[in-house]
Amino acid sequence: MSLLTVGSVAFDALETPFGKTEKIIGGAATYITLSASYFTSKNNLVAVVGGDFPASMIELLQDHGVNTDGLEIVQDGKTFFWSGKYHNDMNSRDTVEVQLNVMENFNPQIPDNYQDCQFLMLGNTAPAIQNLVLERLHNRPKFVLLDTMNLWIDIALADLQVLLPKVDCLTINDEEARMLSGDYSLRRAAKTIMAMGPKTLIIKKGEHGALLFQGDDVFFCPALPLEEVFDPTGAGDTFAGGFIGYLAKTNDISFENMKSALVYGSAMASFCVEKFGTERIVNLTQDEINARVQEFVKLAGFQI
Repeated sequence: MSLLTVGSVAFDALETPFGKTEKIIGGAATYITLSASYFTSKNNLVAVVGGDFPASMIELLQDHGVNTDGLEIVQDGKTFFWSGKYHNDMNSRDTVEVQLNVMENFNPQIPDNYQDCQFLMLGNTAPAIQNLVLERLHNRPKFVLLDTMNLWIDIALADLQVLLPKVDCLTINDEEARMLSGDYSLRRAAKTIMAMGPKTLIIKKGEHGALLFQGDDVFFCPALPLEEVFDPTGAGDTFAGGFIGYLAKTNDISFENMKSALVYGSAMASFCVEKFGTERIVNLTQDEINARVQEFVKLAGFQI
């Protein structure tokens, strides 16, 4: 089934305890669409870049089957840029520099050939922009997955509260779940957030895995203990791309199938952190993905 992703395509400059990079391709929609490309062939992108964005990077997306008809290029503008430095624990980071550039006036346009999307991924952008995307679709998709962050909970809570009843699933991290709900207990926080609108909630806990909530049902997927973690940037977006890509491939949004999607998303995220930026996820094979998923199965499986 067709997937539409709306979000940022950007430049990142990264520094971790393992090294640093100059400008490399980044942005939520980049990681999401690359990750989803291993699951679905109808993979459409809506984003905006400046005239400084290399054609080779657009070709990289296209080589992965990403339809870039919805990628707006503002020739006299500059691409969104983020620079960050990670601390030794790799769980915390400092933003060194942010240049909104063309993202400051992002006005997402949905091409006619995207209008039949059955699955919609609203990547991390301002809630007002995410809501605009829903308004510009002629028909509501079968499944809408929303990503947001602490910034929007802090400065655009009213817009987010308008948006939440319109989506099927929200994905946030544990800090954001506590911030949005006002409750430290993740179980109670999940109930509070689902009462705001989304029937399903994913709470990401970084190196401690991810929780899937729906009604009274809860499923936990651990994170894979890796020997080396080079760069956590984009791991959450890669997770989301794997999750919704798997749902689009199977065309099954039951809670049981979402459990599998959570494992596949976690597997994709585990690849992402092994190299800087998108380097690790651009050349994966299906055998590698299947083997990594089996590692998760062995990690979490037990009998009594």
